[in-house]
Amino acid sequence: MTRPRRAVIIGRVVRSLLVGAGAVALLLALVVGLLWGFQRSLIYLPDSGPVGSAGDVIPGGRDVVLRTFDGLDLGGWYVPAADEDAATVLVANGNGGHRGLRAPLARALADAGLGVLLFDYRGYGGNPGSPTEEGLARDIRAARAFLLEDAGVPADRLLYFGESLGAAVVTELATEHPPAGLVLRSPFVDLASVAAEHYPLLPVRALLWDRYPLAEQLAGVDVPTTVVLGTADSIVPPEQSRAVAEAARQLHRLVEVAGADHNDRVLLDGDAVVDAVVELAERS
Repeated sequence: MTRPRRAVIIGRVVRSLLVGAGAVALLLALVVGLLWGFQRSLIYLPDSGPVGSAGDVIPGGRDVVLRTFDGLDLGGWYVPAADEDAATVLVANGNGGHRGLRAPLARALADAGLGVLLFDYRGYGGNPGSPTEEGLARDIRAARAFLLEDAGVPADRLLYFGESLGAAVVTELATEHPPAGLVLRSPFVDLASVAAEHYPLLPVRALLWDRYPLAEQLAGVDVPTTVVLGTADSIVPPEQSRAVAEAARQLHRLVEVAGADHNDRVLLDGDAVVDAVVELAERS
């Protein structure tokens, strides 16, 4: 092969590589742009319902309406505690579905004598509005206000239960209004940390609008805290939930459910989850 011919071939190869690199860069920019613009549709996965009536799915339950600070009416289901000394559990859902999926958990807790409030965030379960970090913070405050002001639940008999994203929601609430106890199921360190697990090539920490700094906020919450995780969780890595447990100022228990994935029934309303809530309620 002569030098001129070799130079021509090398030039073509270089141009091809440059074109290929440009295409990759363009594709990456497109993906980043889509993530930037549609990120909340990837974070929040609401089911609009219908959710039905509380009395049809939870014995003793009743339909309630929660009014948020910014004027939204949110649907909820409330089951009063068996007696005035029993604790009441405020349940904060994860990022998917609606409160109907948590009805088995509510029934199990009610069967144990506890009061329970299930509700849906804005944009979920037929509620108005669109979910954001700030919006969910307002929604959980409306739920707490209902329990204290309308249902007459004493603040020192109120427990918070948060599932996945809901663990971040109740932890943020606890920084302002500490509960008698806190149960966090499948919590993450912060939203960017778990997003990076699923989008490792993207600068998610720079892109995210909603942050949910759970572990950082939990470090300032001085209440008994139980963390429940599944050792086979494919959504929130178990090591992140363990890191959250390490951040707790008053870690009461770390419950590891062997072989359980994020949405397995055993983590939704299984004995390990129900027992963790009941045990903390009896201690608090």
